Amino acid sequence: MTDLIRRSELALPACNDHMFVKGVTCGADLVFLDLEDATPVGLKVESRAKAIRALTELDWGRTARAVRINGLDTQWCHDDIIEVVTHAGSHLDTIVIPKARTAKDVWWVDLLLTQLESKLGLDRKIRLEVLIEEVEGLANAEEIVRASPRLDAVIFGVGDFSLSQGARVDTNFVPMGDYPGDFWAYARNKIMVAARIAGIDAIDSPYPDYADVAGYEAEARRSSLYGYTGKWAIHPSQVPIANEVFAPSAEEIALAHRNVAAYREAEAAGRGAVGVEGVLVDAAHVKKAEEVLARAALIGVG
Repeated sequence: MTDLIRRSELALPACNDHMFVKGVTCGADLVFLDLEDATPVGLKVESRAKAIRALTELDWGRTARAVRINGLDTQWCHDDIIEVVTHAGSHLDTIVIPKARTAKDVWWVDLLLTQLESKLGLDRKIRLEVLIEEVEGLANAEEIVRASPRLDAVIFGVGDFSLSQGARVDTNFVPMGDYPGDFWAYARNKIMVAARIAGIDAIDSPYPDYADVAGYEAEARRSSLYGYTGKWAIHPSQVPIANEVFAPSAEEIALAHRNVAAYREAEAAGRGAVGVEGVLVDAAHVKKAEEVLARAALIGVG
């Protein structure tokens, strides 16, 4: 995992500037202005200017500023990057790359950004996040996530992935029939493992039924068990749920403190493991506890 906080990533259509102020002030860790799926074809060009104004004129506070560009196989992608970075590069933290199929997709964006940053004299590198939302992208996930040192997160894009796979699901990407367990377990696990190999964060998919608060929370908690560090939100109401779910709980923090203290005491006495309330605690448990405590400190809880 990285040392960035990405519990919640909120999508805002780049064409809907009336949503911008509420979106960037709702407490999301990252907000991305979406030039891709959420912006109609007829508004894609003019929406770049709206995104640029939002990046340069609004007070984003601690929220990371991002833009999702159009796909590399479209006519808009090249100009999305050039125009947004040229006019708002110093106010942009992250570019989200959709529908990555191979490592070359990430490499191409990295190369173009490197040229622009040099040309514009930008003194801070723009980060990248990449969406796995094609079956080819899932097959190449390990190579994709290691394609650029700019890349700090990989996202499971379940909507387009379900289309790419030909899955029979409803508008909330739930299977239209009985299925035991998590329908997307293989994809989620493969993306999670790829993220860990690369040392980057994994962000779980959107949940379109934003009125179903309990369903969003349940899915977020399940993906957190896989090791995901955050989830997309398509409505501000989902943001506080993700922020809570993907932060260590008070119980996890207390357990981590207890295990570290017990192990250090045993270590000082020359023992490499210790029993705590009938449960073995060894070096592996301490590494896990230290990871929990480091994330709690990063977020500012516990």
